[in-house]
Amino acid sequence: MILLTLFACILLLVLLITWVKANAFISFVCTAIVAGLLLGMPAGNIMKSVNKGIGDSLGSVAAVIIFGAMLGKIVAESGAALQISTLMHRIFGYKYIRYAMAFTGLIIGIPLYYNVGFILAVPIIFSIAYQYKLPSVYIGLPMLTALSVMHGFLPPHPSPMSLIGIFNADLTKTFLYGFIIAIPTIIIAGPVFAGRFRNFVRHSGLISAPAETISQHQLPGMVNSVISSILPVLLIAIASLAPLLAGPESTLVSTFHFFGDPAVAMLITLMVTTVTLGTAHGKPVKEVMTCYTGAIKDVAMILLIIGSAGALKQIFVDSKFSDQLSTMLSSYAINPLLLAWAVTALLRVCLGSATVAGLTAAGILYPLAVHSGANPDLLVLSIGAGSLFGSHVNDSAFWLYKEYFQLSLKETFKSWTAMETMVSVLGLIGVLILNIII
Repeated sequence: MILLTLFACILLLVLLITWVKANAFISFVCTAIVAGLLLGMPAGNIMKSVNKGIGDSLGSVAAVIIFGAMLGKIVAESGAALQISTLMHRIFGYKYIRYAMAFTGLIIGIPLYYNVGFILAVPIIFSIAYQYKLPSVYIGLPMLTALSVMHGFLPPHPSPMSLIGIFNADLTKTFLYGFIIAIPTIIIAGPVFAGRFRNFVRHSGLISAPAETISQHQLPGMVNSVISSILPVLLIAIASLAPLLAGPESTLVSTFHFFGDPAVAMLITLMVTTVTLGTAHGKPVKEVMTCYTGAIKDVAMILLIIGSAGALKQIFVDSKFSDQLSTMLSSYAINPLLLAWAVTALLRVCLGSATVAGLTAAGILYPLAVHSGANPDLLVLSIGAGSLFGSHVNDSAFWLYKEYFQLSLKETFKSWTAMETMVSVLGLIGVLILNIII
């Protein structure tokens, strides 16, 4: 009966999103209400749980996600991301151009959300492909791999940040473990895999000539560009090291912890970049604020999806369904990290959206964090890896890539779908290896 109820809820969610084409927020709330009724909750308590779930889910991540969106927007529009790309090309040179693209994607992928990063990356990709007369897939796949990995694995991106809150994981450890896994994953699924497309038939794509860029004198400095992108990571890292340097009893530790809080770190970075990437380059404050307003619009639906996914999770918790599911799962000798990946991968194939798949899996797998003893930091990464599995025709990113690069369905499956699946499997392998080591 437990599995039947769970299956019915997942099926309803899948049908609402894929068949009815309903908005994901509406789909999650409707599924949460139906789940409450199926699980025998008093009708008067269902909306209380829904509201609590939405509030709890958004309360811990809303500020970080909004500030992160604003940071990504100004990094993109100021030309800082272009400067980082230029630096990487100078470091790696023509011979290792694929690695330059991958590490460019890694750096700009820290502050930029995937959709924003993709749109920003495409002109750079086609410009370089045009310059060196190389296939756009050969040049572009490494950068898009890095963007995808950062989006699925690492905070402050929406899904990882939400999962950290749900499972009470440690932000610093999750980022560190995720970064350790991300590097080899990006290299293998990006530059190494892209090497097979060296002699790929060149497609002109939607952008066949170098895109217009910001004039050189308007670009921020190289150091400014890099620091602006990674400043939140630096602040959080310094705060994490403070107890080791000053001693756990030092009064400075609490101060460092305040400045290392993700929301505070993002806000400080935003205040700095408003000047260094905005007003210092002649942009009026009003123009910078307009840029930030646009960023909020970009993530509004993501915030709603995160909140509504929290509503479904709260229904499972308040109805005691999670406890029953936990008891049942504990009777099977399945590695909880592998189970988390498999459930999320299945949802990803069914639902298309990596964020929706990850948050749905979190609601289902919440008992694992409470009862199984699984490392919550690795659980976040396992779900993140599963959420990238097997991107195909129900994923908007699949079509974005196909249309921009002007590929056939077969070519898209051979390059994009294969890359995303490889990233997912390599991420799982990395999680299982880390689980043995730590």
